[in-house]
Order: sequence, then C-alpha cells, then structure tokens
Amino acid sequence: MVAAAEDGTKASPLVALLAGGIAGGIEAACTYPFEFAKTRVQLYGHEGARNPFAVVARVSRQEGLRALYKGCSTMVVGSIGKDAVRFLMFDRIRSFFEDPVTHRLGPAQSIMSGMAAGVVASTVIVTPTERIKTALIDDARTSRRFRSPWHCIAVLYREQGLRGALYSGYVTTTLKQIGTTGFRLGSYSAIKDWERARGIPVDHALTSFVNGAVAGTVTTLATQPFDTVKTKTQQARRTGMLDSVRAIMAEDGVRGFWRGTVMRLGRTVAAGGILFTANEEATKILKLVLQ
Repeated sequence: MVAAAEDGTKASPLVALLAGGIAGGIEAACTYPFEFAKTRVQLYGHEGARNPFAVVARVSRQEGLRALYKGCSTMVVGSIGKDAVRFLMFDRIRSFFEDPVTHRLGPAQSIMSGMAAGVVASTVIVTPTERIKTALIDDARTSRRFRSPWHCIAVLYREQGLRGALYSGYVTTTLKQIGTTGFRLGSYSAIKDWERARGIPVDHALTSFVNGAVAGTVTTLATQPFDTVKTKTQQARRTGMLDSVRAIMAEDGVRGFWRGTVMRLGRTVAAGGILFTANEEATKILKLVLQ
C-alpha cells in the first residue's frame, strides 16, 4: 500500500510484500500484449504501424496468437518480484520521511523514496527478468534458438557469462527504474496525499484506478528514453549502451529515444490503474487476514 489508509493504519511489511506481488502479477498478465508490441517496435522500428492495436493484430495474424505472449511468463514472474520489492521498499523508505501524525510526504520526498526503491528493485529482480524477456522476444523474430526462459538463461550464461546473461543493460535498466519507480509511486503517493488533504476519498477502487492511470502517463513520458536504450542493450545479440545510443541516433535522431511511446502508453495508462487498484484491494483483504 502506498501511504497510510484513510483511517491512518499502515500495512505490515508482509502485507506490503504480498500485495505488491499480487498486483504486479495481475497487471503484467493483463497488459502483456502491449508490452510485446512496444518491445518489437523498439527493436525493429514501427514497420508502418504506430497504433499498438495494429501491431498486436498484425503479429497475431502473421505469427499466431501465442506469439504475443512470448516471454510473458518471465515478465509475470519478474513483475511479481519487482512490484513486491517496489511496494515493500517504498513503504519502508517513505516511513523515515513522512509526518508521524498525518503520514504524508511532500512531492519531492515521495519521488526520492520511489527512486531509492527503484535501485533495489532493479538490482534484485528487474534487470535479470527484463534481459531474458527481451532476449526471448528478439530471438522469436530472428534465430528462434531458445526453447524456454530457462533454456535462454542457460545458453546466454554459457556464451556470455553471468553478467552478460542476466545483467546486460543494468545501468540503463536501473536508470529507468529510478525514474519509473520514483515518478510512478512518488506521483501516485503525492496525488493521494493531495486528495486526502482536501477531503477527497482515496480508498475507492475508481479513485485508485484514475490516480494510477495519471501516474502511469507521467512516468511513461518522463522515462521513455531510458526504456528505449535499455531494450536495445538487452536484445539477444549483446549490445553495449553507447552502441545502442548511437544506433538509435543513426536510425531516427533524437526522436528515436521516444520510439514506442504510444505502444508503452497503451500499456502503462491501463497498467497504472490496474496495478494500484489491485494493490489497494489486495492490501485491504490481506490486512483483514494477516493483521
């Protein structure tokens, strides 16, 4: 749970961990086709289609419906771990800075708490799962030599070692997570605090969805360049960060760093609403059961 509930109670670390994981898994499973479309665009360009629904329809028609879920299991597992760590660390970090009576933070403090949580999440879970997801999507379009996520890990480990197999793109992924978690959790928390100060009910599902969608939009526009470079560095063929930056500049110029923005917005606006609504509702249920 991001910030205290209306009655002032806070979730325990166990509840924050479990609710974050549940919300992350639900959000990833519901929105994965748009993540697939965004990754394809960042790897190979728009190929004549900027509408995410058009990309999803084309891939489904040409490669089959199952192709849209290539790498989905890796992302769902990663999202469960990622959001469990994100929400847990954000709640713990913000507790050091919030007002002990009102349980509120200023916008800058909320964003800084989210940034710190992003570093932890990137190191523990996000970079390895993003690396494997991207390699699987890239491989499905090119050589098709990976039979499963575990086979992908084994092959990349044998060819590139542990760092290349799981931590390729760590710097760009961490920069993205600092921005993503900082803006997403920070802006959502700031919006809730602003609403609470003005007597607006914050614990209803519709309010959570709208707040999450707004936070998702802000996050996407602010962090898209990091996401584009990260995707380039994590394709199946090992590519360095500077090489990826040069390739993007050569292909599309500065605008290339926002390649896939529409695709990502197609996912993150809905994903933000789903993630925070699921987290808030899971927190309510888990607090009744476990606290």
